[in-house]
This record gives sequence, C-alpha cells and structure tokens, in this order.
Amino acid sequence: MEERLQKLLSHWGIASRRRAEDLIRQGRVSLNGATAELGAKAHPERDRILVDGRAVNPAQQPQRRYILLNKPAGVVSTCRDTHRRATVLSLLPQHLAQGQGLHPVGRLDAESTGALLLTNDGGLTYALTHPRYHVPKTYQVWVQGSPSKGRLQQWRDGIILNKRKTLPAQVRVIAREGQRRTQLEVVLTEGRNRQIRRVAEQLGHPVETLHRTQIGSVQLNSGPENGLAPGCYRCLTQSEINALQSWQTQLTLKSVGVRSKLKEHSG
Repeated sequence: MEERLQKLLSHWGIASRRRAEDLIRQGRVSLNGATAELGAKAHPERDRILVDGRAVNPAQQPQRRYILLNKPAGVVSTCRDTHRRATVLSLLPQHLAQGQGLHPVGRLDAESTGALLLTNDGGLTYALTHPRYHVPKTYQVWVQGSPSKGRLQQWRDGIILNKRKTLPAQVRVIAREGQRRTQLEVVLTEGRNRQIRRVAEQLGHPVETLHRTQIGSVQLNSGPENGLAPGCYRCLTQSEINALQSWQTQLTLKSVGVRSKLKEHSG
C-alpha cells in the first residue's frame, strides 16, 4: 500500500513528519532515482528511497525509543542548529544521538526549561502534536508583578492571539513575592509558538522564567530516578509509554470515523 513519503519516513524513525517534510523540500530525499517532491507517495516494499544518498531500509529501522529530557536554558529544541547553538541531541550520548532518528516532540523555546520528550516513533509524535488532540502540558512560571484575579481569569478564559482566541487554560497562583513577582502553575492543552510568554506579556506580566514539569501523565520529577537534573534524561517506563500511546489510538479511531462518515456521505 502506498503512503505519503513523509509519513513513511516518520513511521520508520528517520525523522519526525515535520522534519521529513523539510528534508523533502530541501531536495535531500530521492524516490526511485529522482528527487522526491512533497506529497509524493511510495510503496515501502517496492520503491527505492534514499535520504542524503543513503538507502532507507525499513527492515533495519532502529529500536523504538522514548526519552524524557530535562532541557536546560540556552539549548534549542531541534536536531540541528545553523547558529551552532547546543541542541537537545547534544545532551545525549553518541549511541543515542546518532543513527537512531530521535527527534523532539514539540518544542520549548531556548530560554525555557524542563520536560521535553524525544522519540523516533513518528506516529506517536504526530499524535502528540496534532491540534485536534489536546495533550495537557503543565508549566511553572514566574511572572513580573502580582496579577489580579481579573487578569488570571482572562488567561483562564482565553485571550486573542493573532486574531484567534486561545483555548481555556488552568492557571493558579503558587507563590507571591509581594508586588514584585508571582509564581503560577499553568496547564495548556494547545501549543502555539511561545504562547505562555505572549499571553503573559499581553496581560501586563512578562515571564521571568518558564519551566515545564509534565506532558500528559509523564512527570519530570517522577520515575525510577525520582526526578532529573537539568541536562539529564531517562527512558520512559512502559506505563508512561502506554499512556502516551493512548493519544495515538484516539487519533487513529477519530481518523477512521471521519473517513467512514465522508464515505457514507459521498455514497
């Protein structure tokens, strides 16, 4: 069965689907001897696919890996950086950073710290970053000043960013240092670019520090090592993997349901 090329590369652990699309746009992927175009389809058992001149063999795909990293400040959430900044892969040992197809699931901006998932499971990456499936992410945020109840309620209800209202968020006060600054716990179910920083700025309380503590049910300060120091990582437990894969199952079921309804309608 033919599949879109970026989906195959993602499924085989070569790159995330978004990264695979970038590779195709950059002309680094060939299909049966010709430079592949975005949207091209391929049959995994019949067609010859090369990435950077190397043949992709789905039978030799690396073992599926699921890693939780405590990202420190100053490190970018990408596999490569044109400005030669440290990337999240540079924090891993060489046997994991190279040849495994690991990539970050979503992003934390360079200044932010905390929980970041890395995997070579393209299907899981797609499910966890799909806008239809609102995987909750928890943050501890220090903001300037002392936000009023009204301002906090505005944040909870959603505000307009780029002509579109943000989804409702959970926001609670953890600590206040007089009128100087306030620590908040924020739970989001969407992930627009620098969303917390932009909302806080718009409400008049710019972010000082932003630290992600949890993605879905995966907590930074839990697991076999009972927490991770900045720059350290651990493999997810099987129960954590199962919980994350439930989002993938939901997405698959939803997609099947949508296709069935469209087929009934067209029939």
